[in-house]
Amino acid sequence: MLTDARGPHPPAKTNSAFKNPLLYSSMLLGIVLLFTVWTLFSRWQQNLAIERRSREEKSRQQLENDRITLEQLGGKELAIQSFYASPGAIHKGESAQLCYGVANAKTVTLEPQPNAVWPSYARCVSVSPARSTTYTLTISGAMGNTRTQSLQLTVE
Repeated sequence: MLTDARGPHPPAKTNSAFKNPLLYSSMLLGIVLLFTVWTLFSRWQQNLAIERRSREEKSRQQLENDRITLEQLGGKELAIQSFYASPGAIHKGESAQLCYGVANAKTVTLEPQPNAVWPSYARCVSVSPARSTTYTLTISGAMGNTRTQSLQLTVE
């Protein structure tokens, strides 16, 4: 017992910090909060990585599709992709379709042919020759190089 001017009194009770439930609940709440923040942050980073990989894959796929399309349309080279007559033989007075497809051409000429022709991936012109005729398709590129192909349309 302690004594002072007021007289004897029992010793004061000191509460231990470890017996305080507010301390434990605050610590538990802090741990849960940190875990939640860490989980959300890590998922956000994973989503960013997934989106980046997705964009890269889409870009890679678009480049591949562009390359395939360019190849199908003749690539970068000057080329006559197709030149044919339909039908290949006609009777006198009938007409046929001369069809052509060119890649990277600046100019196109079809002889003998009175109608205008121009660069196209697929174009047909109607012809009605009086006798069997050889048609010549000539294309020129921007650099001045040329390609030529001929076909015979038979008139029976």
